[in-house]
Amino acid sequence: MRPLLPLTLVAMLLVAGCAGPLQTDGGVGAAETETGPSISVSGTGTASADADLAVVRVSITALEADAETARNRVAEDSQAMFDALTDVGVDTDEAVTTAGFRISPEYNYREDGRELLGYRAVHSYQIEVAPDEAGSVVDAAVGAVSTSGEGGIVVDGIQYTLTDETRAEVRAEALEAAVDAARADADTVASAAGVSVTGVRTISTGGDYAPYPRFAAESADGGAATVLQPGPVEVTATVSITYEVQ
Repeated sequence: MRPLLPLTLVAMLLVAGCAGPLQTDGGVGAAETETGPSISVSGTGTASADADLAVVRVSITALEADAETARNRVAEDSQAMFDALTDVGVDTDEAVTTAGFRISPEYNYREDGRELLGYRAVHSYQIEVAPDEAGSVVDAAVGAVSTSGEGGIVVDGIQYTLTDETRAEVRAEALEAAVDAARADADTVASAAGVSVTGVRTISTGGDYAPYPRFAAESADGGAATVLQPGPVEVTATVSITYEVQ
């Protein structure tokens, strides 16, 4: 016996005045509109590329008796870091930007009140370099800043990502894959309903998503250098398409 599902779908597609869209578990809908029957689907596609940008985030901090002394020490340590980065080939005017700056009192809280320990100055930086330069940037920055007393440098994290140009290229590939996935779903539903896709009525895209790639960090022989091994960056894109059918 022939399955009843295709006949049911055809009836719902072709009878005027249908109450609303027919939804399937896969997020695919078929609906009758004033301009004729249609099928609405969504698709997801992914594409990847090797990271071509590393973003190193560091913070230089100092705790001193007064705010001006703390600010001055952070400024001196920052200059030392800039000089070290220049020595390893980083264009600090282009690659280094301030991510945050603050000076605030720091207290030791006790049952009978609080004791002022001093003033904490923190200057955070973002350093953008090629992926294979990230390890040398970390080593240069850490080696340039004194860790004596209450202060020093903290490596807040390293993000391997894509430049704007590369991201646009990868997103285009992901969108193509998403459109292909949506069309495959539309063809499947149309075939089951005994109709065929004839054209595109509407199409919209969603935002892309690119998670941080995993990477391994280790020291070279003798513990002299930081070696980072990033993985590829994957971009995911989505589309929603309404197809005309007959």
